[in-house]
Amino acid sequence: MTETPDLILVRQTFTPFGGAERFVGRALDSLRGQGVGVAVLARRWRGEAAYPVIPCNPFSIGRLWRDAGFARAACQRLRDYPNSLVQSHERIPCCDLYRAGDGVHREWLRQRARLRGRADHLARFSPYHRYQLAAERRLFASPRLQRVICNSHMVADELRHWYQLSDERIAVIHSGVDTERFHPARRAGLREAMRERLGIRPHETLLLFVGSGYERKGLEALLRALRGLPRTTRLAVVGRDSHERRWRRWARRLGVTMRRRVLFAGPQEDVLPWYAAADVLTLPTLYDPFPNVILEAMACGLPVVTSTKSGARDILRDGDNGYVRDALDQAGVRDAIEALSEPGWRERVGRAARATVEPMTLTRMAEAYRALYQELLAD
Repeated sequence: MTETPDLILVRQTFTPFGGAERFVGRALDSLRGQGVGVAVLARRWRGEAAYPVIPCNPFSIGRLWRDAGFARAACQRLRDYPNSLVQSHERIPCCDLYRAGDGVHREWLRQRARLRGRADHLARFSPYHRYQLAAERRLFASPRLQRVICNSHMVADELRHWYQLSDERIAVIHSGVDTERFHPARRAGLREAMRERLGIRPHETLLLFVGSGYERKGLEALLRALRGLPRTTRLAVVGRDSHERRWRRWARRLGVTMRRRVLFAGPQEDVLPWYAAADVLTLPTLYDPFPNVILEAMACGLPVVTSTKSGARDILRDGDNGYVRDALDQAGVRDAIEALSEPGWRERVGRAARATVEPMTLTRMAEAYRALYQELLAD
């Protein structure tokens, strides 16, 4: 690059259609329109680069070497741009602004140990997790770090608890949703055809689970809850997991695959038809800073059941516009689903869900990011 960019975005793999990139893309485009120079520092990128790219691709084998090598090489490359504002989506200590899209690793390990038991405490001694915990400590202790962007108050509270970050260094910017694409009218238009395609009868209740990495997203608790629900309650699982065959076998052992009660649909390019077919989105996640699928489902007028360690609890009022239960409370998850099995109540909760997210547009989110960037660039 010949010119020094005003703002550098750091991400190992940059794709224009990735979640994190979409969240900040509108704000970055707005800044460029005002003459602010934006560049991306990445190991690899997909598609036609929307911004100038600073390549940073050190050799690596395995995920530990991959992350540690990139962090070290990225900080070396950034020394060439001492006057640029640096926003990172990776845990590196040489950034001014960090987006905590993955939440707090220390908290994730604590939540996973609740499921796996005492044996999971050994994870803290694995080289990979030891590196991530050390990288997290260095990042939040860095005197250069000016602000941490959190997409939920839940993550902000965890940063205060684990790393004693002050309120001045935390900015909570909730994610936005395309409220026109994800709309009750569009859901209604697709519903009948999609349910017929899936073989869902009118009197059956279809639960929808959307997420990759089934353990983290809470599929185990959901399958166990399904075992205690009427056989007219069915489940569609959309997403991918490296151990999917094991999950299919386990569902069979639980006895919830009889009469095709559980459908493993794999990853789907367009999830909107699945929202249309479903009656309830169920995501009792062990830990998720703020699942985008919850915003999309609520925008469609679909009731949601999620967990106390989902950042979506920020906008959910239990028993009003959705339900929030502990991820390991199988009886509580089951009771929430049962409450939503009544069509009239389900419709009322869905309307309240839609009303909640209507102000949470992509434009509103982009404005919040742009205001933060302008403040820091001015400094």
